[in-house]
Amino acid sequence: MLFRRTPSPHIKQSLSVHDMMFMVIYALIPGALVSIYFFGWGVLFNLLIAISVCLLTEAAILKMRKREINNTLLDGSALLTACLLALALPALAPWWLTAIASIFAIAVAKHLYGGLGFNPFNPAMVGYIVVMISFPLEMTLWTTPLGVGDGWPDFMTTFNWVFLGALPASETIDSISMATPIDLIKTQLNQLHDITETRNSAEYSVLFSGLSGTGWQWINLAFLAGGIWLVKKGIADWRIPTAFLISLVIISNIFAVADYSSNSSSLFHVFSGGTMLCAFFIATDPVTASTTPKGRWIYGASIGALVYIIRSWGGYPDGIAFAVVLMNIAAPLIDYYTQPKVYGDPDIKRDE
Repeated sequence: MLFRRTPSPHIKQSLSVHDMMFMVIYALIPGALVSIYFFGWGVLFNLLIAISVCLLTEAAILKMRKREINNTLLDGSALLTACLLALALPALAPWWLTAIASIFAIAVAKHLYGGLGFNPFNPAMVGYIVVMISFPLEMTLWTTPLGVGDGWPDFMTTFNWVFLGALPASETIDSISMATPIDLIKTQLNQLHDITETRNSAEYSVLFSGLSGTGWQWINLAFLAGGIWLVKKGIADWRIPTAFLISLVIISNIFAVADYSSNSSSLFHVFSGGTMLCAFFIATDPVTASTTPKGRWIYGASIGALVYIIRSWGGYPDGIAFAVVLMNIAAPLIDYYTQPKVYGDPDIKRDE
């Protein structure tokens, strides 16, 4: 068989927005499945509600703006925003809280600025921050993870709470919910109980199995696996997650070595909360992140530092959303001062 040789240059066709968005969604599947395994039906309800509301809001805004609806809905951007938001929200979040977060993410954070490609802030994180500030109590309602006590509640109990705000007479919200390890450690430190005492106590020791709390290390490992796949496919730039994780490890390790009784280890920080979800899926958003090689190192490292600062001394248990949005604000300035040198300059660096 003869093959016809084509003339150079040979340029690889770039991925479409649809392809990129759905590859990120595929990479989220392992972490989503492990989250459902450890935290139950509430995670699945969050996904269904967020996806429905995000797509309906997207369609409504596009119709109001007299824009084409079908192709935009099918590009996967609203679907990805919904998945990221749903996986960040607590498993017992009431339906209306997920709906409010989804509407703000799409209508305000995305379309108020002109739609995909023009939004300066990560839409999912804006939606998360709105409900975190407005409804702090509801944002603490995580189900008891599998492996602790009786585990997460059954389908009907979860359904009745999420959609009806009611529980069986034999159940209370305290019996089916539990604080996350990050939140619990912060609360206990405020009550003058050090970390070792909290982790070894009869009441809480079962919650701290493994590196970072029951279930959380496996969830983060699943998101890590999906993130590595994205990096290998060239969808996520390796600099941002690498800088983020190195920064978080170094800072947390410095404080843990200085005072281990009041500061969690670097492994705890890396494998707890939404660390890996942030590192590979949120911080790497190509629209809102820094775009220069040097800038991505600074951007990722700054998010890691802010996450540790907010977790340790802020008023909220996990500082990821606030850290990401703050660095979204700084991204244009970082890009301005880290522009690569013009081609042909004798001082240009090869890696840029």
